[in-house]
Amino acid sequence: MISLTLSLLLAIVWAAMTGSASVPNLLLGFVLSAAVLAIVGVPYGGRLGLRRMWRILSLAILFLRELLKSAWAVAMTVTRPNMMVKPGIFAFPLTVDSDFEITLLANLITLTPGTLSVDVSDDRRTLYVHALDCSDPDGLKRSIAEGFERKIREAFQ
Repeated sequence: MISLTLSLLLAIVWAAMTGSASVPNLLLGFVLSAAVLAIVGVPYGGRLGLRRMWRILSLAILFLRELLKSAWAVAMTVTRPNMMVKPGIFAFPLTVDSDFEITLLANLITLTPGTLSVDVSDDRRTLYVHALDCSDPDGLKRSIAEGFERKIREAFQ
């Protein structure tokens, strides 16, 4: 049941990311997500209840909102004649601890324009992130911690 629900959610995400909500594209997204879930397995046990589904949906909505905001900010930054950016790498202290949660957080950060996950420390307590504008690393850390990381903890712990 968990795999079926996740496959349906991932098929919707697939359609949103490819920009086509046609039936063949949704079916392709469903088949691809089912295959990936069959290969890697569902990383957590238990039933996928309504509360967890809402939390996963809430994480997806947060990601889409952050994707739009950061895409707009990057577009405005690169179209200005004088780009006032201070690129840099900062260390983000992780509170998520499973491989699945760390990987999900790193991928959400990488998929958001203007940021890129660079590395995870050997002890899995620090994620190194490159930001297009690193003029306020504490603000970026707070934004990640209160956004993606909090939603991941809520959905998967």
